[in-house]
Amino acid sequence: MSIEKFTPNWMTEEHQMVYDSALKMFKSWESKDEQWRKNGMIDRTAWEEAGAMGFLCASIPEAYGGGGGDFGHEAALLYAQAEANQSGFGGTVHSGIVAPYILAHGTEEQKKEWLPKMATGEYVAAIAMTEPGTGSDLQNIKTYAVKDGEDYIINGSKTFITNGQHANLILLACKTDRDKGAQGVSLIVVETDKVTGFERGRNLEKIGMTSQDTSELFFSNVRVPQKNLLGTVEGMGFIQMMQELPRERLIIAISGIGAMKLAINLTLDYVKGREAFGKPVWSFQNTRFKMAECYANYLAASSMCDAAIDAMLEGKLTVPHASLVKYWVTQKQCDVIDECVQLFGGYGYMTEYPIARLYADARVQKIYGGTNEIMKELASRFM
Repeated sequence: MSIEKFTPNWMTEEHQMVYDSALKMFKSWESKDEQWRKNGMIDRTAWEEAGAMGFLCASIPEAYGGGGGDFGHEAALLYAQAEANQSGFGGTVHSGIVAPYILAHGTEEQKKEWLPKMATGEYVAAIAMTEPGTGSDLQNIKTYAVKDGEDYIINGSKTFITNGQHANLILLACKTDRDKGAQGVSLIVVETDKVTGFERGRNLEKIGMTSQDTSELFFSNVRVPQKNLLGTVEGMGFIQMMQELPRERLIIAISGIGAMKLAINLTLDYVKGREAFGKPVWSFQNTRFKMAECYANYLAASSMCDAAIDAMLEGKLTVPHASLVKYWVTQKQCDVIDECVQLFGGYGYMTEYPIARLYADARVQKIYGGTNEIMKELASRFM
């Protein structure tokens, strides 16, 4: 049995085809998954395959090398990736976050220079906001850039950066005016293959998402051209981030929906095949009730996300709505997967079982993209 949800308004036949094709690709990676987890990152060839299949920058216009789709294409890819349990692939950051920043705020020259390389996988992109001492407090970052001739010289460090080991292009949040708060923040693109003074630190060891490279980054007198400032005006970085963060938070929630679906399906298969006290675990009323509760939470959470995707496609997704969707769905994701692990019993704690990896992967969903406490704080300001 496979649980289903209501057919969303946004899901066209084309979106369904993207989902089906992507699910097939992501599932084909299962044989490599164990080695990737041991390595702490996926292979670069996986990025190249995704690019060749048209699954990178799917929502970017064809004029810039993208697939010419919309946010629904990104959502279809997110669902497929999550349902295949391939949390190590950083395409969500690359295609779903960095590329839209460049498309929305970059100059024509910047879009033509960077987006085609991202669409093929020649460039892997990362966004570097978080610092060791700031966390969610983006207006108080310490990394800074000062002008020198026609260049910026950048100094500082970042941490918890997805795609940090692979990244050829880093969208860096830094201070171009250290005497100002939010008004002093700018976004500057660092092409790592073209600079000196840039170093990748440790590929950080995490509880979950063990095949996703997550790194410390260090900038020591890194010189980049001033034309790499995203857009044309300094001090716009904080505004740009506030405009784009609702997308990031919806992306996190969508990933949670796919993970919930996989967890419920895995658990249904297990409890219907596993016996306890001489009869299937499914025969116990508590098991059936718990699974029904998990399914109800999945339906509610997926309906919330589908409504948010509709709003995103119409350009109407607001900060408070995105914040609450991210908070509520990721909380339900953790609740549902915890119930599923319980029904697996001791086997649910063994990393050889996918349910254990889903459990470990889920926890960070309530932290990154802005902690769920910050999500509630943001939403409350609009009430």
